[in-house]
Amino acid sequence: MNARQPSRLVYATIFTLTAIEFLQLSMTAFAAGPIMGEVSIGPEDFSLIASVYASVAILMISMQRWFVERLGGRRFIQCITSISVLGSALCASSHDFDSFIGGRVVMAIGGGAMFTAARMIIHHVLDGRRRFVGIACLATGVALSIAAAPWLASLAVANETWSAIFWLLAGLGIAAFLLASVTLPNDVVTPLERLSHINLWEQILLVGSSFVLLYSLQRFYYDFYGDVAWIAVALCFAVAGLLAYANRQRRRDRPLLHIRQMLHARYLAGMGVFIFAYLMLGANNYVVPVMLQRTLGYSWETVGHFEALGLGFAVLTWAVMSQLLPRYPAPRKFYVTGFLALAGSGFLLTRIDTSANLWYDVLPALALNSIFLLTVLPVTAMQTFRETEYDESVFSNAQQLKNMLAQAGIALGVTLATLGQQWRATVHYATLNTNIHPGNSAFNAMFDQICNTLTPAIGPIDAAHIAMARIAQLLAQQASMLANMEYFAVIAVLGVLGVIVTMMQRVLR
Repeated sequence: MNARQPSRLVYATIFTLTAIEFLQLSMTAFAAGPIMGEVSIGPEDFSLIASVYASVAILMISMQRWFVERLGGRRFIQCITSISVLGSALCASSHDFDSFIGGRVVMAIGGGAMFTAARMIIHHVLDGRRRFVGIACLATGVALSIAAAPWLASLAVANETWSAIFWLLAGLGIAAFLLASVTLPNDVVTPLERLSHINLWEQILLVGSSFVLLYSLQRFYYDFYGDVAWIAVALCFAVAGLLAYANRQRRRDRPLLHIRQMLHARYLAGMGVFIFAYLMLGANNYVVPVMLQRTLGYSWETVGHFEALGLGFAVLTWAVMSQLLPRYPAPRKFYVTGFLALAGSGFLLTRIDTSANLWYDVLPALALNSIFLLTVLPVTAMQTFRETEYDESVFSNAQQLKNMLAQAGIALGVTLATLGQQWRATVHYATLNTNIHPGNSAFNAMFDQICNTLTPAIGPIDAAHIAMARIAQLLAQQASMLANMEYFAVIAVLGVLGVIVTMMQRVLR
């Protein structure tokens, strides 16, 4: 592609494609509850839809290079943005399970490869100093989207216009289509002898194994104390299928994904950091809203505003990083800073209780988590792909594989956090419940206080029932709070371990 395209429009294209990808993921996840109510589906159905979306996105990311070789870069982006707009419109106008899952599948077909496409625009269209500016636009898109998503979603739902979430995405898709049409150079189709090959059955194996893996992980939430044997078997088959797919790609002469050329220390180390960061992103995005809403009792709209404030520090972090990275590119100091921020975030949240103040007790921890993400992710992106830039196909495939793993990493983070919270909350509830009996002085005092307050209005029998229900509610709240504190203690430990590993490793330095 020609490197002399109008720079500002190229930057706007990169930013818009990135914003669509991260806004749709974050807004849909944050507004899951209200969306389920509007389209009349339950949590299990929503989990199924999320698994379908992620598996289709993984399939489309794996085929991104294959499509570009045949359509050209500009036409490919025009196609995926058009499909994404259609999917967003279908979701916005959906009213039941069938229409919503159909819209999400279409969105995955169109939007799954947008982030990869944005990164490849940087590689093809920009050079020299402009390439770093392009990366800065991409990182800014990530930071702003992650920060704005809770706020935008809460505004849409609070004003009883949940569909505005998807109409906004449709508008951004139209903008991306127009920008790509005006900005990107004419398409050059790859010669026949250099085309990558695709095997239909291998792609079916990829999408099928991805779906079984993600859906089985989410099913643990519902079958945690039931019959989990079938889930374990399904997970084994899914992992085996993905390994078989990777092995087939590694052995091919002209594969869809050049996995063999990626098997070196720098790329594998970078993938390890990426997976960890996306695990933390998925896990914290699940635990923090649940803690603020269900445990601390704040309104949904308030939670959205404070999450946006906390994540807004991601934008400030990137503003600082974009100035420091060109001058001081060595990554170790940034990794140490990022993992210390993660440890600090976990440590602060281990100290909260049911009377926590959002401004003083929660917001600083959310800010530190944002510092972790926008310190570690950009540095890893700059370090991981150095040894793949010699070959455009390998570099593209390396980006595709990273983004495929990102889809799985976020889903796995949500699953692990869900299982951990459910397990520890159940253990704490059982322990606390042993003290709920008439012989316990604290129980008797609270029971009598509630009964004395309510008896004049509703009578002693109903007052006793309400008192027991209130005590059970407080018990569940306390058990959940203890589980939250343990979760964030684990996060703090992981942050410290990240610092130790950073100081010991000799690959990313």
